[in-house]
Formats: sequence, structure tokens, C-alpha cells
Amino acid sequence: MPHNSVPPAAQFIASRDVAQEICKEACEHIHTLSAARILVLAMLGGAFITMGALFSILLSTGVEAHGIQLLLQGLGFSVGFFLVILTGAALFTEANVILPVSALNCSRSDMLRRGLKFWILAWIGNLLGAVLTGWVISIAQVYSPEHYALLNSVIAKKMHYQQVGGVEGWFSLMLSGMLGNWMVGMAAFLAVMGRTIIDKFVPIFLAVSLFVAGNFQHSPANMAYFSMSMPLGDGPGWWDAMLWNIIPAGIGNILGGSLLVALPLWYALSSKR
Repeated sequence: MPHNSVPPAAQFIASRDVAQEICKEACEHIHTLSAARILVLAMLGGAFITMGALFSILLSTGVEAHGIQLLLQGLGFSVGFFLVILTGAALFTEANVILPVSALNCSRSDMLRRGLKFWILAWIGNLLGAVLTGWVISIAQVYSPEHYALLNSVIAKKMHYQQVGGVEGWFSLMLSGMLGNWMVGMAAFLAVMGRTIIDKFVPIFLAVSLFVAGNFQHSPANMAYFSMSMPLGDGPGWWDAMLWNIIPAGIGNILGGSLLVALPLWYALSSKR
């Protein structure tokens, strides 16, 4: 190689630099967006995730091989998450990683207050976006009986914890939510590392497919699946869905994003520690 040649640019951002990229993006969202704009972005996030959930059912309906069915569900759902990443829409479970990373790496004194507002609005907006999108889909489209049977089967797996009941059911559900946000958080982290569209999609697809195949609980994703079922008169009803999935899964998502992604990566990689 000639002495004056320039080495090729790195194909991805080093993991030790990702926290600063995340911090920069989070500060822009938290400190420049009004509550109304955060809510709109969160509703878009809920809508995109619902379309991803719909795509996951459409792709896997009629597939007999269990592994292939789960892989197709992962592919379909990852499209919704990919839309969130590319558009800058707000997602509660993504914020569970971005906000703790920013709090650990940024010194803004008002980060906690503004971050808490962003967190709450993201959850509310995701729910509104999912419910509205699911309602519109139920009016606009009619799918095969096999499609609805698979949708109800997916929802039944998510409501398994209600059958366990009590503290044990809630504890197991929270642990599953932690694992779910571990994978979704890593998908967001790895997407920041990528420099091209493909670089971002491949790790999202892999991490999200693992999360879907494992049936780990993800509060916005479950909002999406429930929202497609409830307008049809199916599903457990919103009270049971909230009590035995969305709320405890969301608590687990917060813990998973903070304790399994943000904190260990900050401890191991941050130069500010």
C-alpha cells in the first residue's frame, strides 16, 4: 500500500462512541420538542409498530413450520421498528435505553424532569397510535379466518401470565419485559452503530426476530396486537390487557433498558465514569 494512501473509513461507529451519538439525539428530542410534537411522534411510533405487528401476522399465516413462522413474524415486526428508527418517531421501549444512556453521559441538570415528561408522553402516544391504527385496520380491511386465528393465538401467549396469576404472574411478566427490552434496546443501540440503511436494518432484524421468537414481552408491541383484536370483539378486553400485560411488561421494559443495556454499557465503555 502506498505511504500516502488513506485508510478506508470504518464501516460502523465504535460501540464506545455510540453513547455520545445517542446522547446528542436524545438532547435534541428532549430539549427542543414541545409536548404536542413528542405526542405526535409517539403516536406515529405506535402506528408504525401496529403496522409491523400486522405484517408479522400476514407473513406467517398458513406457515406450518414453527421456526419459519417465527422467523417471518420477526421479519414483519422488525419492519415496524425500522420505520420508527428511520423516521425519528418516539417509542417508549426505545426511550428506555436512550434516556438512561443520556442521563449517565450528559450533564444537563434538567434531564430528569424533561426525560420523565418524554417517557410519559411516549407511552401515552404509543397507546393512542396503536389503538387508532388498529381501529382503522378493523374497518378498512378483512383478512382470512386463518389470519385472525393466528392473531388470537399470539395474544393468548401474551396473556399466559394471567393464568399464572398473583405475584408470580406479575414477576414472571416483568422479567419477560426486561428480556424483551434488552433485545429491543440492543436493536436500537446497534442501529446507531450502522452507517447505511442496510447496516441499520440487519441488526434490527436479528435482535427483533430473537425477541419475537422468544415471546418476550414488549409493551408497545402488545398494545399493537391487542389493538387489532379488540375492535373485532376478540381479545381479553383492555382492562385485563393493561393489568396482565401492558403495565407490568412496561415496568419490565424500563428495568431492562436501564439495567441490561444502558448501565452495563456505560460502566464498561464510558470514559466519563
